[in-house]
Amino acid sequence: MNYNYQSAESALELIRPGNRVFIHGSAATPTFLLDQLTLQAERFRGNPADLISISLFGEVKLASEEFNDSFHINSLFVSAPIREAIKNGHADYVPVFLSEIPELFKSGALPLDVAIVQVSVPDRHGYVTLGTSVDVARSAVDSAATVIALVNPNMPRTHGDGMIHVSNIKAMVYHDGPIHNLPAAAPPGEIEFAIGKHIAAMIDDRSTLQMGIGSIPDAVLGLLHHHKDLGIHTEMLSDGIIPLLEKGVITNKFKKKHPGKTVTGFCAGTEKLYRFIDDNPEFAFLDIDYVNEPYVIKQNPNVVAINSCIEIDLTGQVCSDSIGTLQYSGVGGQMDFIRGAALSEGGKPIIALPSRTGKGIPRIVPFLKQGAGVVTTRAHVRYVVTEYGVANLFGKNLRERARELIRIAHPDDREMLQRSAFERFGNI
Repeated sequence: MNYNYQSAESALELIRPGNRVFIHGSAATPTFLLDQLTLQAERFRGNPADLISISLFGEVKLASEEFNDSFHINSLFVSAPIREAIKNGHADYVPVFLSEIPELFKSGALPLDVAIVQVSVPDRHGYVTLGTSVDVARSAVDSAATVIALVNPNMPRTHGDGMIHVSNIKAMVYHDGPIHNLPAAAPPGEIEFAIGKHIAAMIDDRSTLQMGIGSIPDAVLGLLHHHKDLGIHTEMLSDGIIPLLEKGVITNKFKKKHPGKTVTGFCAGTEKLYRFIDDNPEFAFLDIDYVNEPYVIKQNPNVVAINSCIEIDLTGQVCSDSIGTLQYSGVGGQMDFIRGAALSEGGKPIIALPSRTGKGIPRIVPFLKQGAGVVTTRAHVRYVVTEYGVANLFGKNLRERARELIRIAHPDDREMLQRSAFERFGNI
């Protein structure tokens, strides 16, 4: 079947000054088209396009100060390529639960004029897929008046909610280029391995897991090879699950929602992961307002949700998105899964963190830094895990919480934390 591909220049001319434009994110970031859009910056000068995105990968030239008069980034998550622009006030951040972003588009709270997405090549029926990142892109495509697609033969074809018929795409640009990948993580260190051991001991056979990318999730996954019939229902996934799928540890047999399927909203990892998911019916890439809906999550039994944070105070307030007033990331899906796991029968919502930063700064603290954002409230937090053990805060009063968190803090920080707790609560 022949398709009428256009040049990047002509496709991007569909974007008008002042339009609100969704940009596909993570591994699917359409960098080629974004770079081409900078060549048309002059026609947007004085009436900039409003660019909406979640996490972006790679270099984002549009975030440079030289394009401030032509493009305004209004991000729903702060990722590395735009962090400096946010810090300098040249871009903006919208705090929102990941599960509620589709509602922003559908309700008209953030109406979209254009959606730019990167897709797999059309199949014989004329369907492309959103590949590695269905997440909020599905609702963006459904809500935008105009869809521009970067068709890339390297984008894996994924099963689930990401299928789009070419008749719903206004302009298609063909480009053979690499998909953004994340290099394989370094092997977990001693601290990450200790945290992983604590968490692995909390995971029962037939549990349903949610976890992200990084050395702690990799440490946990590496310690689960003797478990049986685990399931996956997660916001995102990476290479760490492949060995468990190949070994038959992950079977998804005992999930109530989508048994037999590994459910995710998006993925990011190496080429090995992208080859593994390509046209693989074992995976279901679904709309994030479904994947991250706590009512859906809780229907699976024994949900273990593993999330990280920047710091936590002695009452259990969890800061995950900022370092003081510096906006580092975003709300994302942490609260969606913390709540969903808490409501799941036998569920375990976990906040995992090393007791100190790499520079030796305490991460269990008397008070959050001035300006820090609370992502998971002290009413929602349950299990907190460091290399020194597991604290269960559920049902604990403030004095008891302080005692539990001091117990798993770095030994050199405990005296300081005890003094602070005594000044606030009296004897603990």
